[in-house]
Amino acid sequence: MNQLEVLVKVVESKGFSGAAKSLYMSQPAVSNHIRNLERSLGVQLVHRTSHGARPTPAGEVVVEHAHRVFEILDSLERVVADYRGLEGGQLVLAGTTTLGTYLLPRLLSDFSHRAPKVSCQIRVGNEEAVESWLLRGEVALGLCVDTPRDDQLMAQEMFVESMVLVAEPGSPLVGRALTPADLADQRFLMRESGSASRRLQESALRTWGLESAEQWDMWGPDTLKQAVGQGLGISLLSEHAVRQETESGNLAALTVIPAPPTRTVSLVRRIDRVLTPPEEAFVELVRTVAEWPA
Repeated sequence: MNQLEVLVKVVESKGFSGAAKSLYMSQPAVSNHIRNLERSLGVQLVHRTSHGARPTPAGEVVVEHAHRVFEILDSLERVVADYRGLEGGQLVLAGTTTLGTYLLPRLLSDFSHRAPKVSCQIRVGNEEAVESWLLRGEVALGLCVDTPRDDQLMAQEMFVESMVLVAEPGSPLVGRALTPADLADQRFLMRESGSASRRLQESALRTWGLESAEQWDMWGPDTLKQAVGQGLGISLLSEHAVRQETESGNLAALTVIPAPPTRTVSLVRRIDRVLTPPEEAFVELVRTVAEWPA
């Protein structure tokens, strides 16, 4: 792992433990990388405090230059990849939590059969994280929901998916058509702020006039599914994220009128990004996807 990469991750994570977890390294290894870099440059780069790690003024300058170095190396990789075609190279993709977990592996399975010599990586985060990775050039392509918020990003629509309100199988709400009034006394389990699913959940509550209903925040769709199954509340999630659970009977899909909003799944990239052959090939694959892969 490059020392500059470690420094950038420490600053982004605001601490050594967070950086170590993100980089799949031990905390002492992360600290050793930073000490060696500071020794090499002859300046302190990070303030180590009980509240975490913060860059020194010199550290901020080094981080800024590190991003430029990464962009140059990434550009070099793309230029060299042009000579390899699909006989090598790397494809780095990102997806929002639901799409990166449930959709990207299916798409990469198809892609890897077409280009078996291309090395692939998947990053998963909420919408804010994915857009940040795209803007910084850390990933080439990302799966997101609806239109990107930054003008530097462009989206290619893939298909529309529904959102499903789920409850524990024994809930008295199961098996009948519901109106928003039937849900007024329910606790809604919500995705974390910055999530595209969270925006859809909030939109549905506004549509149903339930903005004041009790809400608990949780991180990620898997946590929400487990919490619903334990009877902690009900939650609105992607139809594909809950398909296995509803088909097996571990969760129950509720029927609500009016129905929850739908959302558009899109492939997102930076407008000025020059794609490598593997990236172009993945874009072409996505153009053929009109629905969630079986």
